[in-house]
Amino acid sequence: MSEKEELVVIVGDVNVSDTPEVLESYSRDESFVRQMKPQFVARPQNADEVQEMVKWANRTGTPLIPVSSGQPHFRGDTVPSLGGVVVDLSRMKRIIRINRRNRVAMVEPGVTFAELQSELKEEGLRLPMPLCPRSSKSVIGSCLERESTIIPKYQWDISDPLLCTEVVFGTGDLFRTGEAAGPGSLEDQWASGQAQTNPMGPFQVDFFRLIQGAQGTMGIITWATVKCELLPRLQKPFMVASQRLEDLLDFTYRLLWARLGDELLILNNYNLAAILAEDPDDIKALRDTLPPWVLIVCVAGYERLPQERVEYQEKDVMDTAQRFGVEPVTAIQGVQGSNVLEALSTVSAEPYWKLRYKGGCHDIFFLTTLEKTPEFTTCMYQMAATAGHPSTDIGIYLQPQIQGRACHCEFNLSCDPGNPKEVEKVRHLFFNASKELMEMGGFFSRPYGPWAEMAYSRDGQSAMALRKVKGIFDPNNVMNPGKLCF
Repeated sequence: MSEKEELVVIVGDVNVSDTPEVLESYSRDESFVRQMKPQFVARPQNADEVQEMVKWANRTGTPLIPVSSGQPHFRGDTVPSLGGVVVDLSRMKRIIRINRRNRVAMVEPGVTFAELQSELKEEGLRLPMPLCPRSSKSVIGSCLERESTIIPKYQWDISDPLLCTEVVFGTGDLFRTGEAAGPGSLEDQWASGQAQTNPMGPFQVDFFRLIQGAQGTMGIITWATVKCELLPRLQKPFMVASQRLEDLLDFTYRLLWARLGDELLILNNYNLAAILAEDPDDIKALRDTLPPWVLIVCVAGYERLPQERVEYQEKDVMDTAQRFGVEPVTAIQGVQGSNVLEALSTVSAEPYWKLRYKGGCHDIFFLTTLEKTPEFTTCMYQMAATAGHPSTDIGIYLQPQIQGRACHCEFNLSCDPGNPKEVEKVRHLFFNASKELMEMGGFFSRPYGPWAEMAYSRDGQSAMALRKVKGIFDPNNVMNPGKLCF
């Protein structure tokens, strides 16, 4: 029996593809990672099929590349390094359970933000989201990659909002992490009032941390629980404009310290324009109108006394702003705060906001602390000037995390993919700036593509430890080989 026939036995004939067009679409993404075609694309529908695929991969020595989000992809983690089979999890679309009492939802990897938020809304809940995710973005894919969410107030750990998981490790073993490990089946746990909210364990090991950030090199998630929050009854957004980033930092820190506001982030004029406008001309016009920096903060009221809650928070925000010499307003240069909040509260309209201006975008992102972001911003602008890339075409997104203890710093380099000279210029800027920003202390906690070598070459002990862990959970190296330090 051929490899394709064996896959057909597992997932069905219509769910295995080796047509050139399909393989080509999975052979590359928007990143600078080297193109490589898979042998097949297989689409399992449940955990049993996933487990059988992993066992088959171990028998045949075939690499598996898990993919849960729809295209376009951006970071190179879903591009095969050594060929193999792409495991497309988009058919696994069940929202298994929503528990309002415990504010938790259990979903499969094919569920997107738009699909889950719609169901959560009916229960009076919402899931903290990344900044305007694309419509095809998987909830579990985002949580596994530790993408920053725009509500730092509710983030208590860098892993939030991910909770418990069911994973098929590279050995082919099905395993449940955290509270979901037992005792008893899920149904037994539900009957006793448990909701798979505690991610720690089983025993003294937080196994979910082996999977999170692993780029599919340890196993394949078949479901996960995620931490939700109450849906506001009333919201009021404010924006603070500034010519200098430094002038916003102390005010932002104070808001974080007092836990004022839900959504709280800083965008430069290019990114705010790209999120709000619909075409390149409108983006350029709005970018040139807006101030260089805009802090966005939104206060919210929930089920109990929503109006009173918003009013006292608004007063506290205004008093704090006066102390730090800034002015929160509800509109800037014709841009209404309500429109900004609406954009932040849902997935991106098509085309995806990062691709609207020129059709291509390459992101550099890392963790730092908020007070250091002006240094990184200055460095990025200087390197762009040296490379001949216009600073006006660089988007900047600063997202406080874990209630302000860290900050996600992101630079978005737009380019026209149909212009080889421009792409090559951005390629050099991407690599050189990544190295320089890492040298300055930027913590690339999610080392995709070329960042992996930069990061792990600096810490041989961690790379050695990770390889030992990999040898335990994926001894035959079938799970997305060639990524990270594997």
